[in-house]
Amino acid sequence: MAQLYQERIARGEPEQWLLFTHGIYGAGSNWRGIARKLVERRPGWGVILVDLRQHGRSEPGTAPHTIDAAADDIAAILDPSIAAIAGHSFGGKVMLATRARAPATLRQTWMFDASPSPNPHAAQDPDNSVARVLALMERLPRTWAKRDDFADAVIADGHAPALANWLAMNIVPDESGVLALRLDLAAIRAMLDSYYAADLWPIALDPALPGTLEVVIADRSNTIDAAARARLAHAPAHVHFHHVDAGHWLHIDAPATVVELLDRGLSTALA
Repeated sequence: MAQLYQERIARGEPEQWLLFTHGIYGAGSNWRGIARKLVERRPGWGVILVDLRQHGRSEPGTAPHTIDAAADDIAAILDPSIAAIAGHSFGGKVMLATRARAPATLRQTWMFDASPSPNPHAAQDPDNSVARVLALMERLPRTWAKRDDFADAVIADGHAPALANWLAMNIVPDESGVLALRLDLAAIRAMLDSYYAADLWPIALDPALPGTLEVVIADRSNTIDAAARARLAHAPAHVHFHHVDAGHWLHIDAPATVVELLDRGLSTALA
């Protein structure tokens, strides 16, 4: 099990907490701006930003690096003050797996552009920006003279500047002071393989598990495909879905919309 780095954002002493984690290649700090705006609107809530294993300032953990291992890490830090959990992309599926391990006090699980479905062919999908980014980083050097050089290489591969600059946050000084990619790409590939293999529909559709499931669909992303969207439309009453006009990296594309959505959604968490 990995010890996870946590950053708490709150105004005063909140009544309850939202625990939020990021997607693959990211860190909890990616959502800091959204968290700060959210607690301004809802001072009764605090946000705990968590770095997953193999990411940010958390311990790397031991193999296997899977959805289940990451969910075990999260479940170990849950307590009754955490009324809602949320995650983006890989982190969204981790939080769905955590729903099966959560205490009865959990009221909401949020998945931001993550599908419960397996997708064994995702790595070969030319429209899958997550897989394309991993393949690119596996080709690129690990060390760089400047962080901007890494970002330029990502842009040259056809990715948006905003995504390139976000990914460049993973270029940090190593022990010798050289700028290097901090991600263990073999472990990251194992985590993505687990993400694409996992079928978590039984957890998503189980009304006996705690709380509601809030699925956020990025309309300009194909992460949640037509079959999954149809299945969500006929899901039990505890499953709710929401649309955001954004691509997969919706915290980059539409942060204000994400804040609005969470602001409205958290108001029902303790109703």
